[in-house]
Amino acid sequence: MRIAVAGGGPAGLYFATLWKQRHPKDTVRVFEQNPPDATFGFGVVFSDRALEFLRADDPETHDLITPEMETWEAMTLVHKGEKVTIDGVGFSSIGRLHLLQLLQERARAVGAELEFKTAVPAPGDLADYDLIIASDGVNSAMRRGFEGDFDMSLSYLPNKFAWYGVEKPFDTLTQTFIETEYGPFNAHHYRYTPTMSTFLVECARETWEKAGFATMSEAQSAVKCAEIFADTLDGKPLVTNKSNWRNFPLLWNDRWSHLNMVLLGDALHTAHFSIGSGTRLALEDVIALVGALEAQPDDLRAALQSYEDARKPIVQKIVNAATSSARWYEDFADHMKHSPIEFGYAYMTRSGRIDDDRLRKLAPNFMAQYESRPGA
Repeated sequence: MRIAVAGGGPAGLYFATLWKQRHPKDTVRVFEQNPPDATFGFGVVFSDRALEFLRADDPETHDLITPEMETWEAMTLVHKGEKVTIDGVGFSSIGRLHLLQLLQERARAVGAELEFKTAVPAPGDLADYDLIIASDGVNSAMRRGFEGDFDMSLSYLPNKFAWYGVEKPFDTLTQTFIETEYGPFNAHHYRYTPTMSTFLVECARETWEKAGFATMSEAQSAVKCAEIFADTLDGKPLVTNKSNWRNFPLLWNDRWSHLNMVLLGDALHTAHFSIGSGTRLALEDVIALVGALEAQPDDLRAALQSYEDARKPIVQKIVNAATSSARWYEDFADHMKHSPIEFGYAYMTRSGRIDDDRLRKLAPNFMAQYESRPGA
């Protein structure tokens, strides 16, 4: 089989690796428009559950990336200057560029062909390929001419956010909520190396406008955000990397394949960053697709349909939870009226997936504190 992979992000590289490793006689070629050392953003987060899934299905990749990760076993919310610790919420993180480099090395080692600084070919230019993988992100060039065939829908959430980095390690994944003269802000921050952290700033559009961000450059915005979160950052400056303000895109394709083309990762669906599942979903998509193709090697269309039928309900559930989480952030100013411990409870139950019984098992120390609060 000859397979063309559009996009050299985690999904595309991971598919190229798994397929070539299992089918060494097949041709797998990855087309990526950027150079191999280019990426946006800073760290990538995996929940403990996501890593357990990866260990069960692909221990080799799990063992490749986990030694390179920063890990912690709790998360922290900062509200009204008070820290609330949520025990039992484990995460790990790795620099996005470092993750890509590890996946590139593994893909090359198994014989996949990686072509960087190469425009993604049009499907018509790939007629000699049996299968085309569209894994080139939210703005997929491969998908663009067939969005009706994939039944694509796209909308945007109202909050504004920008990704930064900072040379300061934080002990855990932390959410810091502060009130300012412009309105409330939230920062999602976590270390991804022993010395560097991701620092994502989020606010309502009205707050963003009042603070003057609409007319600021990328550099000016970074300075302003560093001033707003000076206490959290200990006065450290924020580092930029395509750190433009944006609205989160809610992307969904109701059909996952068309002819011999199939979608993976962010080209297929998005999940809001507040539950840290984007990269996890991409890797799990790959595992599901490889399994479906191997189960029906002589019927490509049936295999692609099987991939969709089996995987879609799982992804839809996670995406729905991520969207519910995102909607909570649209109203975080109202939630900030609560006490820190009550705010923590609202945060933990925001996606609708965690009830009191589950939260007691997940975070017993936090729930003991919540249930013993004054007036409970």
